[in-house]
Amino acid sequence: MRLTVIGNSGSFPGPDSPASCYMVSATDSAGKTWRIILDMGNGALGVLQRHVKLEDIDAILVSHLHPDHCIDLSGVHVAVKWDPRGWSKGPIPLYGPSDLHDYLRHSHGQYDEIGMSTEFDFHSWMHHEMVKIGPLTITPFEVLHPTKEPYALRIECDVAGKHTVLTYSGDTDYCAGVVEAAHNADLFLCEAAYQEGRDDALRGIHLTGKRAGDVAREAHARNLLLTHLPVWNDPQEILAEARSVFDGSVELAEVSASYEVQPPRVSELHPPTTTLNVVQRHS
Repeated sequence: MRLTVIGNSGSFPGPDSPASCYMVSATDSAGKTWRIILDMGNGALGVLQRHVKLEDIDAILVSHLHPDHCIDLSGVHVAVKWDPRGWSKGPIPLYGPSDLHDYLRHSHGQYDEIGMSTEFDFHSWMHHEMVKIGPLTITPFEVLHPTKEPYALRIECDVAGKHTVLTYSGDTDYCAGVVEAAHNADLFLCEAAYQEGRDDALRGIHLTGKRAGDVAREAHARNLLLTHLPVWNDPQEILAEARSVFDGSVELAEVSASYEVQPPRVSELHPPTTTLNVVQRHS
């Protein structure tokens, strides 16, 4: 299983990155490569096309209904519906909160019953209800964020006798749901939008680097990759916060970098001492 960071900017696009968007890919035993997209925030659609043809996307998964995580789905709708060359596949499977279709229809002023159902095959998350997409199994976990139905997503991959786990926090403050979602994760992709000492009065919204590290430690995650960093944060300060409480590998998510999600080696002690390996970077 491989994670590619399309956008890591928190709350809105930054000068060097779109808002939240990530691609997860895995090749099954028959040799087919499956590609799913986690969130589609502002500016993500353009950068995403550097990494994958839109027709090759097998599903899009949305953690919650804030623009920095889903608004570029409106552009995907246009790409599918209006391409004069035609669309080579059927509707794209789209998973998210139960109000996702209404949210997108209103973004385009569509109020008919059909809406975007000819472009997307809509599915609603249910807490702990697993979804199977090729070799990937996705389980949503309710988390703590000020919007209806926010979720963290646990993605498990079983290929060639190897079992790997990637957890994506979505947006959340510290809560039982995100700890459960990240339990024993090989890679924990976690938001860290807030900063200790500056945002202490803001609770129930986002994690700080320290609280992201606390979640990773409590969940016994192996590797922590920090993301959703607003432009006003110093990434190195957030990184230092997380490393102060979590002894495993901690890195900052890099735009257009790919990370191989590997199971632990038999000889590996927990927590690991090696850093995350960037296996591919696009210019």
